[in-house]
Amino acid sequence: MSKLENATKQLTFKEFIELHRKPIYDMIGRYVQLKEPVAHYKIMRDYIERQGKYARPGLLMLTGLMYGAKPEDLYLPAAAQQLSEDWILMQDDIEDDSELRRGLPAVQKIYGWVHSFNATNSGQMAMWKMLKDYAIAKGENGNRLYDKFYEMLVYTVEGQYIENHFIHDTKDLKQASEELYYRIVDSKTCFYTIFGPMQLGAIAAGHGDDKTLEMLKEIGTQVGIAFQIMDDILDMTADEKHFGKKRLGDLYEGKLTLMVLHAYRNATPKEKMELDAIYKKKRQEKTEEEIKFIEEMVLKYKGLEYAKSIVDERGKSADALIEKYKQSFPKNEYTELLQGAMHALYKRDK
Repeated sequence: MSKLENATKQLTFKEFIELHRKPIYDMIGRYVQLKEPVAHYKIMRDYIERQGKYARPGLLMLTGLMYGAKPEDLYLPAAAQQLSEDWILMQDDIEDDSELRRGLPAVQKIYGWVHSFNATNSGQMAMWKMLKDYAIAKGENGNRLYDKFYEMLVYTVEGQYIENHFIHDTKDLKQASEELYYRIVDSKTCFYTIFGPMQLGAIAAGHGDDKTLEMLKEIGTQVGIAFQIMDDILDMTADEKHFGKKRLGDLYEGKLTLMVLHAYRNATPKEKMELDAIYKKKRQEKTEEEIKFIEEMVLKYKGLEYAKSIVDERGKSADALIEKYKQSFPKNEYTELLQGAMHALYKRDK
């Protein structure tokens, strides 16, 4: 048994991530260096230095190791995965005018909108350079990973458009639905956060056949939905410092959540009119009293309980799929750890 295999036994997913965090972080640093103009690259380095949870590269690493890849063959695509999160989150915070990210002021609050958005281009270009270097080094398998990464990000950006269209253009809960919510979640969370990284890990390990990728997609979709709904719940219930983002930020930003949709569906005509009026306002125009009213509607109509029931339902679906495909997974310690990671992703408090 290798030292890594021995170290992996009995690890939690979070501990596994910490085992690989530094090599992934160091790889990102090779591609996004502080050079002239230093002020420009410092902005892109800001979110890199804050180092998020590294869950996405963690899933890529874990799945790749499960299918037999060596760690050194996974660090470059894992770094590209993490860097994609860093520049996408910067754009997301700028678009939403978010207050906090990873416990600190959002990037545009520090450096301004124009310079911050321009800096995200450096992150994106470095990410594509990483993937090109990987494709050149790995040949056909590298090209397959590049294509899957491209497919994942295209779908993610589409989901971002759909969400932004509702927030900034539609702004009308009467035109919203759970179907719309799940469409956004499918691209921005299920693919990008869960099964996409898992598929990339499998491809990097030479197990990118259609059957394997579809199996990971089925499981990851259920986990992804549970993960996102739990994220929405935490936005309302978690301590701001613990969560690292502004409490009730989703309500200020006018995002769709199952909790709000459930409350709106059950609200009286007068309450619906008040909710509609608030959702039509821009973030900066909403008052604390208005946000508190939305929160009260969610509590009144048991939106949190409804959302938690869906988390449980989707979690059970994921467990059933894991059991269904159990014989298709390799028999090693990484398999058990990956199954534990699926639970850790949505059974969380931050």
